[in-house]
Amino acid sequence: MIPASDRRLVQIVNAAAAEATGRAGAWVKCAPGCTQCCIGVFAISQLDAERLRAGLEALAESDPQRARAVLERARQAVARLGTNFPGDARTGILDPGRGEEFESFANDEPCPVLDPQTGMCDLYNERPITCRVFGLPLRTEDGLGVCELCFEGASDEEVAGCELHLDSHELEAEANAEVERSSGRHGDTIVAWALVTQCR
Repeated sequence: MIPASDRRLVQIVNAAAAEATGRAGAWVKCAPGCTQCCIGVFAISQLDAERLRAGLEALAESDPQRARAVLERARQAVARLGTNFPGDARTGILDPGRGEEFESFANDEPCPVLDPQTGMCDLYNERPITCRVFGLPLRTEDGLGVCELCFEGASDEEVAGCELHLDSHELEAEANAEVERSSGRHGDTIVAWALVTQCR
C-alpha cells in the first residue's frame, strides 16, 4: 500500500525538477521518445516499486492489453537477468555488498516499462524518483552528474547554476520505511522484479 506521504513526495520532486529545468532551458534535451535514461537497470526503493505496482494495476483496468505487454516484458527481463542477478534472484532484492558487480550488470537492458514501439513510458505518472530527476545536474559523492545528452558545451559554472536541489530525502526515507514495514520487503530492487513480484 502506498503511504499518503508519497503524493507529497512526488509533488516536491516534480516541482524541484520543473524549477531546475526552467533554469536549464535549452541545455535539457529530454523529450518524449528520448530513451537514454530507459536503458540499463538501476536500483529503486520499495516505495518506488509499490508505486509502479499500483500503476500497473491501474493500467490493467484502463488498458489491459498494454498492461499485459508491460508485465510480459518484465517477465522476460527477469528470465534473462536472473542467472547473474547481484542479489536474491527469487525476490529481486539487491545485495548491497555486491555494488561493484551491480555497476556492470545489465547496462544494455531496456526498462520493461518502456514501450519499444512508441519510445514512451507506460507507467510515466508512477515512475521512480530516479526517473523524475534524471538528466538534471544532481549532486552525488562524485560531484554533479548529468545525462550525457544534456548540457553539451555547457561550462561547469553553467551546469552548477542549474543544479537540482531536493529537500525530500527524509520524507522519502520515512515513506519507504513505511512500505517496507507493511510489505515485508526490505532493500532495493529493480523495475522488472518490482512488477513481477506483484504476481507472486
